[in-house]
Amino acid sequence: MDTRRSEQAGGANHVGKAQVGSLAPGRVVGDGRYRLLAQFGVDERGDAHLWRARDGQLKRDVALTLLVGDPADPEAARLARRTLERATHASKFGHGGVARVLDVLALGSGITSSEGLLGVVVAEWTKGSDLVDLVAQRPVAPAAAARMVQALAEAVEQAHQNGLVLGLDHPQRLRLTPNGALKLAFPGPLPEATLRDDVKALGAVLYLLLTGRWALPGGPPAIPAAPLSPQGRIVPPRQLVPTVPADLSSLAVRTIEDGGNGGIRTSAAILRMLDQVAEEEERTQLIKAVGGDPAEGEGTVWTTKKPVKDVARRRKLALGVTVLVVATVVILAWGGLMLINVFQGDSKASGPTINVAAPPASSQPAGQPPASSQPAPPPSPTVGAPVKPQAVAVYNPEGKGDNTARAKYAIDGKPETQWRTEQYKQQFPAVKPGVGLVVTFKDPINLSQVQVSGGTAGTKVEIRSATEKNPDLADTKVVGNGDLKDGDTTIPLAQPTQGEYFIVWITQLGGADNEFQTEIADLTFLPAG
Repeated sequence: MDTRRSEQAGGANHVGKAQVGSLAPGRVVGDGRYRLLAQFGVDERGDAHLWRARDGQLKRDVALTLLVGDPADPEAARLARRTLERATHASKFGHGGVARVLDVLALGSGITSSEGLLGVVVAEWTKGSDLVDLVAQRPVAPAAAARMVQALAEAVEQAHQNGLVLGLDHPQRLRLTPNGALKLAFPGPLPEATLRDDVKALGAVLYLLLTGRWALPGGPPAIPAAPLSPQGRIVPPRQLVPTVPADLSSLAVRTIEDGGNGGIRTSAAILRMLDQVAEEEERTQLIKAVGGDPAEGEGTVWTTKKPVKDVARRRKLALGVTVLVVATVVILAWGGLMLINVFQGDSKASGPTINVAAPPASSQPAGQPPASSQPAPPPSPTVGAPVKPQAVAVYNPEGKGDNTARAKYAIDGKPETQWRTEQYKQQFPAVKPGVGLVVTFKDPINLSQVQVSGGTAGTKVEIRSATEKNPDLADTKVVGNGDLKDGDTTIPLAQPTQGEYFIVWITQLGGADNEFQTEIADLTFLPAG
């Protein structure tokens, strides 16, 4: 975010605007300890500027919520003190859905009046993606949206049980972690924030994920506001995105709106509703996968594993019928030969016979036995029907991996969805030895080939077998390798390998000129036939 947006969020007086404009990358705040790196948003309702910074003492990145204002303004100072008090209470709260508060700085205690700040909330840095970037291109699939909100609702419920308000009613305060969960990355509830505001925020976040629009006041300019009906009601997500399940659409609206007896006012109620929606989806399959409709792109909807199992069952049935037909032909042929031999034996007893099993002597090479007695040539190597992995995850022995939330796209069978690595300025192994995807099968398979669809040309890949999901790289074994090309690439294994875990390991990225990155649309695993 540029400084122009920062200036829009400044105080009403000239001094406040100048102070906001001075918040730029490289500036050091907090008594010379925290160097600003990049701005991630502005909560204009409280002049709260959200930054990533570097802790010069502990040599780590942190999330800063900077409360900007004029120290001479008593009302602004009072509101800032209230926010800092709430943040101090939140520092005692621990949950995976909320970044841990590391420190709270106030005027005269960590910051000076000359810094143009009324307070600073320091929290651990949350790796992952910006929520605004997540919804910028298209809405999130309803299934994924429900899971994200469910995890966040669990944090809200636990906080409310402890009497704490989290203050997550601004989308730029949230980030998507590498494991696909939403997290409150910039704690610091506004002075007037209530428990009800947290609940409404859950509905607004669900609405945002489903539609790409924000349904509460005070949202960032980068996100369009939710449309309203002529009666002033929020337009349900289902009217904007028809693939949104009716129950999920209703849940978002009923959580945001205050009026009526049908409103949802607690995070516990939201969790119950999300569980019911999930059970209904699995039971009736009201929402189908959009794999047959490429126009939907990544906006896939909630699906179950049943269609996948049906496809596998059809493939197995077709293979079984083929084997049965071949076996029948072989048996009939064997029976025919036996009958011929019987009749040949009877004929020899009564007189001359004609040998119908062997060609005429003129066509038989000298010194070679009859064709019927020659051994059959060995069958050519074959592969069986593809086996879909039970799970997939990013494998990175030296960290948390690249775009872990997108790993599932590598086995969803849809060419329009992809998993991709981060973009690197240096080629492997200069920055790290590699990165890859580890797949887990429900039962061990005798793997023969791996097909890579939609891979980035120039990428070098190894297929490695493993004995567990997260092994040391030294404990894995290379069983095949190949270079990806445009389109589809088949990587044969040196010999079929039995296993439950296999790793598609990237040792060289595609790209050039300090922009190295690899993309994979789909992986297909073929066992030996």
